[in-house]
Amino acid sequence: MNQISARPAIEAALRNPNLMAAAIALSENRLEDAEPLLRGHLRDAPTDVAAIRMMAELAARVGRLKDSEALLRRALELTPDFGAARANLATVLYKQNRFPEALEHLNAVLAEDGDNPVQQNLKAAALGRIGGYAEAIALYQELTARFPDHAKLWMSYGHMLKTVGNQDESVAAYRHAISVEPTLGEVYWSLANLKTYQFSDDDVAAMDIALTSAGLVAEDAFHLHFALGKASEERADHAAAFAHYAKGNALRSAELSYDPQGVSTQVDQIIAQFTTPFWEARAGQGHMAPDPIFIIGMPRAGSTLIEQILASHSMVEGTMELPDIPAMALREGRGSDWIDATVALSADDAERLGAEFIERTRIQRKTDKPFFIDKLPNNWNYLAFIRLILPNAKIIDARRHPLDCCFSNYRQHFAKGQAFSYDLAHMGQYYADYVRAMAHFDAVAPGYVHRVIHEQLLDDPEQEIRKLLEYLRLPFEDACLNFHENKRAVRTASSEQVRRPINRDGVDQWKPYAAHLEPLKRALGNLWEIYPAAA
Repeated sequence: MNQISARPAIEAALRNPNLMAAAIALSENRLEDAEPLLRGHLRDAPTDVAAIRMMAELAARVGRLKDSEALLRRALELTPDFGAARANLATVLYKQNRFPEALEHLNAVLAEDGDNPVQQNLKAAALGRIGGYAEAIALYQELTARFPDHAKLWMSYGHMLKTVGNQDESVAAYRHAISVEPTLGEVYWSLANLKTYQFSDDDVAAMDIALTSAGLVAEDAFHLHFALGKASEERADHAAAFAHYAKGNALRSAELSYDPQGVSTQVDQIIAQFTTPFWEARAGQGHMAPDPIFIIGMPRAGSTLIEQILASHSMVEGTMELPDIPAMALREGRGSDWIDATVALSADDAERLGAEFIERTRIQRKTDKPFFIDKLPNNWNYLAFIRLILPNAKIIDARRHPLDCCFSNYRQHFAKGQAFSYDLAHMGQYYADYVRAMAHFDAVAPGYVHRVIHEQLLDDPEQEIRKLLEYLRLPFEDACLNFHENKRAVRTASSEQVRRPINRDGVDQWKPYAAHLEPLKRALGNLWEIYPAAA
């Protein structure tokens, strides 16, 4: 195949009026104007790599990441030296949670153009997603020294410091970001999200000023409301706290257009399809590796505590919330019909997919310990897929009181996902659907899932840890009781909480807000009244 140089193609694009018009439309986010111009040009010049890259950018902006990836790979096939296309491909791969591949292309870009802060920033973020924290922190140190007035860069640096347990340095980084950009609401929320940080009166006044600033965007506003909710709660002003949480959640919910019926329908399909005869017919199928331990359930249900306990065992490695199971299931189902695709998997398919998961997650494993944890809570949705491809994997269901769990979600702004969590009624329905799904698996596969009741773990940690380790067929180790002494990196919102001895600080936190929680109670039905019997 004839390969062309990127530079002449780019120079030609600058002289083409249609491509220049398309570039202007893209810069102004007029995608509906850019697309026909690009399609028309590519019909006549299908190997114009500059136009291909622009079309890839358009596809990425509307969420068609696979299309964008294919276009960028075509551009690089034609023009291997097209550094901008390779950098774009790294970004698209990062957005698809394919971090090792993204790093491969980032390293190639930086080998040619080592002084590229945008790509260095993305590399630091990608390193953080595969556990390369030391290298990521070193990159952030270099970048913040070069760009001391870049608030979001300092915020990302603070996130990485928080992950490895350097809280004082993390707070300092967040504080620097605020000094640079006082209306950047996400920084205040990042401080709140440390959970153990206490806002001063000066902090509250500064957030109030930021919230009334002219031209404040919705993203900054809802972050500030979540942070002010936490600050009001610290002062036992629960009415003000709920008002802020309600405003923050309403702003975020308006952006997402979440449909709660989608999850309910999916659970109905799971119950209908994955029956006892289904599993009997597939006994012995799948990849037999016993390595994975999945911790599933609702967010904010104590899964990070369980992970920290298990990761303190000499035979278990803690990783993070891994994106691989949803990505694989949705890929097999081409997006929405993963249940039908799972039902149709052959024995060879199940073996292949289980082996793929083990291979995909290998980069997350930094030790030679025989078992590792994937604690993505939402994997409960894909439990049938997991059981079919990895029948020897262990499943731990982290269960917390419905009102404490759901209200904790309502007080939490998640970086991504968890669209159900910004409306009390939506959250109650989601929790109820999750309980329905888990009850189904208890019926068709008794003993397959081990449930940890959060409050019971707090009341009698040694007994509950012993039962947990017995389920995993692991010997008891005192280090599991002293989990708070473990210095491992923790990415989730509970990172600072699990670095403290076990406590009951999170129990009954919903009670001061009881008058506001009727929509949640109605959606839950009687689950909150009969808990933990329903567990």
